[in-house]
Amino acid sequence: MSAKVVNLENLTIDAAHKAVASGETTATALAEQHYDRIASQDGKINSFLAFSRERAMAQAERIDEMASRGNPLPPLAGVPVGIKDVLVMKGAPATAGSLILKGYRPPYDATAVAKLEEAGAVLLGKLNCDEFAMGSSNENSAYGPVLNPKALDRVPGGSSGGSAAAVAANFAVATLGSDTGGSIRQPAAFCGVVGVLPTYGRVSRYGLIAFASSLDRVGPFTTTVKDAATVLQVIAGKDVMDATSSTRPVDDYVAGLGKPVEGLRIGVPEEYFGEGLDPEIRSAIDGVIAGLKLVGCVVKPVSLPHTKYAIPTYYVIATAEASSNLSRFDGVRFGLRAEEATTLSAMFRKTRDAGFGAEVKRRILLGTYALSAGYYDAYYRKAQQVRTLLTRDFLTAFADVDVLVAPVTPTPAFKLGEKTDDPVQMYLEDIYSVAASLAGICGVSVPCGQTKEGLPIGVQVLGNHFDESTMLRVAQAVETQQARQESGA
Repeated sequence: MSAKVVNLENLTIDAAHKAVASGETTATALAEQHYDRIASQDGKINSFLAFSRERAMAQAERIDEMASRGNPLPPLAGVPVGIKDVLVMKGAPATAGSLILKGYRPPYDATAVAKLEEAGAVLLGKLNCDEFAMGSSNENSAYGPVLNPKALDRVPGGSSGGSAAAVAANFAVATLGSDTGGSIRQPAAFCGVVGVLPTYGRVSRYGLIAFASSLDRVGPFTTTVKDAATVLQVIAGKDVMDATSSTRPVDDYVAGLGKPVEGLRIGVPEEYFGEGLDPEIRSAIDGVIAGLKLVGCVVKPVSLPHTKYAIPTYYVIATAEASSNLSRFDGVRFGLRAEEATTLSAMFRKTRDAGFGAEVKRRILLGTYALSAGYYDAYYRKAQQVRTLLTRDFLTAFADVDVLVAPVTPTPAFKLGEKTDDPVQMYLEDIYSVAASLAGICGVSVPCGQTKEGLPIGVQVLGNHFDESTMLRVAQAVETQQARQESGA
């Protein structure tokens, strides 16, 4: 019997798994379908940078063999997945969206990537992103910008724009991204998909090309909250290769979705609803809050008084850590090398000048300045002290509420090129996302409507450290509420 063609529009993990397990289709046919769709449509979106077809088809054949024998299939069996190009995959290019890593093929898999494949996922290839994950629009990639599948004249958000766009365009059922200051949540909001920021330490960073080590986190993009919970379940947990990964047991996130939200306390931070918030986004978030009240949640105003310091604090700490982390890219060990240089120091300068883009250079310079003698105490140390205050704000709030509900971004997806000449305006796109990153708490962006122009709007649900279960329960309640509105129920 020939494999049936599956409808790829908003295909879920459960549907893909069931189709492969029942014999309705095969993992091989499903992978080929996705590759065909990418080949026909990604030319205008630019979400994929490289493909791992040989590895993907070998995995698909293994899954098909298991299915043909009637063996139990792992949770992601046959599910096509894309990987942001800041996570390494053995044998595949790992550019981090930068020319300086052009030609580099790592000899190992990131832990999150290996866990996906162990769970049966079919790894399609590597996804475009802002260079070294530095950006809010995916216009900083050395390999061209990614376009938003929902509006091709708009950005998909950054830095995980390729990961969000691939799910929104149905090029993959799920993808992995990374979030340092909003790089999962903001693109998820702009592209109308679900994006999860796990608690710092919940998912291993081993094999993640570092931007800011105390902030970087790996998380999934999917079309549904349940799919996000499924992927998070697979990739979460302690890893001996990452000393910062937590030994805390991983909850059953999927089972937790079945628990009621009635009686949960929802905090609404007043600082996230001030000047600069787009009225249509505010209206959509107000609708979410009203819907949560209707299902029995208790809504309470809360204050996060140090929020106004989050952007400057983030851009001191993140750039300082970037300055340190990116010093390893010198033309000696891997990637690009300026061969025409006559001395070692000249080779360093020429390689880094040719290999790094303007935004990466800007952040290296800012970070190096913040760490330099005479300025360390005034900038970096002070920023770490303010980070503590921001964290305390959240802990105080979570003593009184279970989750926080807030906007993800101040505006919907903006036009390509609209903010590239004004770095400060671009940085302010992260105004509602960086505080959670600095505090190490978890968050999720869930679609909650559209603007009059048809641009997606996302709502952010923030949870306390390692309380992804409660966060995801509320996120699913929002998703259910939105589905009812769209169906007219």
